[in-house]
Amino acid sequence: MSTIVSQEMIDSAIEWADGLGLFGLAILSSTEAAFQPIPPDPLVWKMALDADSGFGIAVVVSVAVLSSVMGAIAGYAIGMYAGGWLLEKLVPQSTMARLTVLMERYGAAGIFIAAVSPIPYKALAWIAGAGRMDMRVFIAAGIFGRGLRFGIPGLLLSVYGESVVQSLNWVNFSLVSIAGLIVVIPAARWWHSLLEE
Repeated sequence: MSTIVSQEMIDSAIEWADGLGLFGLAILSSTEAAFQPIPPDPLVWKMALDADSGFGIAVVVSVAVLSSVMGAIAGYAIGMYAGGWLLEKLVPQSTMARLTVLMERYGAAGIFIAAVSPIPYKALAWIAGAGRMDMRVFIAAGIFGRGLRFGIPGLLLSVYGESVVQSLNWVNFSLVSIAGLIVVIPAARWWHSLLEE
């Protein structure tokens, strides 16, 4: 869903939230999981790089994870009360159909997949709320998925710090990009085939 906003808007929101510190991170993370399209990941990475200790990074990651899951709970409530109408208005029909298949076929694993990937977590939260998914399972899958999504970069930055950023020369960037494509291409094919199975 982040393709519907410009990079300039994303940068402005990140800069605004960064000015508020952890409170801004909590606002950005929770609202992204509930209704707005600007991902908190760049702010999590920036704040993790700026942290002066492993504990500071753990606090940044924890705030991002917990506030994101709180926002997803709000998204669940939105789905429970505004469900079908909201989804029809804001989520493309093809995405809606895939997310519905994802929820019906994979349940909690579907929530985990959305929490850790670029699949719109908020839309899946709305669908989970509209379908009255077990709230405990929904929360657990969200914590685990968002924990990985924000925790892995946090761990890498904690262990390797600024050297992670500095090591991104064209060779390393190309290798990481190729590795990413090896994962993304089959994942994209799977996503598009959800309606065919």
